[in-house]
Amino acid sequence: MALTSRCRLRGRKIATETECGNTMSSRSDSGSGEDSLDRLLPPAVAPRRKSATSLSKSEPPLLRTGTRTIYTAGRPPWYDEHGAQSKEAFVIGLCGGSASGKTTVANKIIEALDVPWVVLLSMDSFYKVLSPDEQALAASNDYNFDHPGAFDFELLVATLRKLKQGKSVKIPVYDFTTHGRQKDWKNVYGASVIIFEGIMSFADKELLQLLDMKIFVDTDSDIRLVRRLRRDITERGRDIEGVIKQYNKFVKPAFEQYIEPTMRLADIVVPRGGGNMVAIDLIVQHVHSQLEERELSVRALLASAQQTQPLPQTLSVLESTPQVKGLHTIIRNKETSRDEFIFYSKRLMRLLIEHALTFLPSQTCVVQTPQGHEYEGRSYNGKGITGVSVLRAGETMEPALRAVCKDVRIGKILIQTNLDSGEPELHYLRLPKDISEDHVILMDSTVSTGAAAMMAVRVLLDHEVQEDKIVLVSLLMAELGVHSVAYAFPEVKIITTAVDKSLDDLLHVIPGIGDFGDRYFGTDGTDSWSDEDQEQPSY
Repeated sequence: MALTSRCRLRGRKIATETECGNTMSSRSDSGSGEDSLDRLLPPAVAPRRKSATSLSKSEPPLLRTGTRTIYTAGRPPWYDEHGAQSKEAFVIGLCGGSASGKTTVANKIIEALDVPWVVLLSMDSFYKVLSPDEQALAASNDYNFDHPGAFDFELLVATLRKLKQGKSVKIPVYDFTTHGRQKDWKNVYGASVIIFEGIMSFADKELLQLLDMKIFVDTDSDIRLVRRLRRDITERGRDIEGVIKQYNKFVKPAFEQYIEPTMRLADIVVPRGGGNMVAIDLIVQHVHSQLEERELSVRALLASAQQTQPLPQTLSVLESTPQVKGLHTIIRNKETSRDEFIFYSKRLMRLLIEHALTFLPSQTCVVQTPQGHEYEGRSYNGKGITGVSVLRAGETMEPALRAVCKDVRIGKILIQTNLDSGEPELHYLRLPKDISEDHVILMDSTVSTGAAAMMAVRVLLDHEVQEDKIVLVSLLMAELGVHSVAYAFPEVKIITTAVDKSLDDLLHVIPGIGDFGDRYFGTDGTDSWSDEDQEQPSY
């Protein structure tokens, strides 16, 4: 196909071919064999940088140590003060012929965007599972993988819609050697931007409706053939005759019949793919403007809210016995040593967790005693219990939960405050598989405005945990935080040892307990951490 002479934005000229650059990217496109996703959340935690917005493009917003990856720029709220999702992920659709450079363009966009929380989703993950007869055709290069009927559009649309809505999804992993799906699927969650690429990205009407920006990568057919030969021979172990046979029989006709006509649907046409930095810069500018329009100020809305209603019925405060009152006296005292603070905090945590477990569902259970008599008691009525700690201070409650719940599964969420915006940001999460079927004990040491707690609950809901199966436990809460969580999530049970009346100008609980994490871990300015490396708490 003749190379188009310009980049276009809905028919309007963006830049001439010369302006778009005349050098081909030295990196060849992986075509239809690219990994189906990027930016997964790996298991790691790191101290928070002072500002998440000060990172330059030469310094990507993540750190890597061995096999671990840590986001130093977090995901801002994607929901409103009512806890409901108020903004969807921005979806970029990339279409073009096989080996046209779609994945290269996608990676260039990701690099130029310089934000974490970007998912690269490949259409190749959604090839249909082949029957034995189709497997035989594929082995002899006689199966048409370049036809719309080769893709599972139903699963693709459902997955992309769910991911756009901020939900956790499972992505199939397609094996091009066996022409089937692998047993283990990949979990993806938390996209601010989704880049979806594939040869048939514009071939389905429902799919098109999910795309906020449509980009067509236009590359000369001879170049695409050379790239495909190199890829299929070196990466997929195929012979040159089979590759050429498949190209002439299926790939080229499919491009002319199904792919090339969809170019008219594109908002932007990018000649020569990844080397066209002018077009990529324009795309990135537009995406940044869209993300800025979707920014929310959840904490500001919570802090300014006038809470005049009585405390909600979903709240349960541990009875203020002389023992509980005494423990509070010790840990609230600024003169208490770190050793004593840890010891008495642990005692209070144990009482809190024991109290929280009484709110889990139970059923009548009859057992036989050693004396041969029946005893009618109670037993847990649920599939499992998972504890999820809000790092770092919430992690201190894990030993108390493990001490009373045998074989409990543990997940972790890192939420920290962006010092520039004042908003909570999600940096990391690791949740057990099938958490949606469990009752979840969500643990945080203190709750002031409720912004961090709301984000943690929203994460659990996005992973299909039922709202009435979430129990939020905290040593100390402010009334504002209680109201914020209960108003947004009326079915979440809230368990604490005390509720304080007010907040100061810095959103600290008054009279409060101080910064629990600093006092517990000894990072209150008396250790060797620099100010830049210290954790910024979320409230």
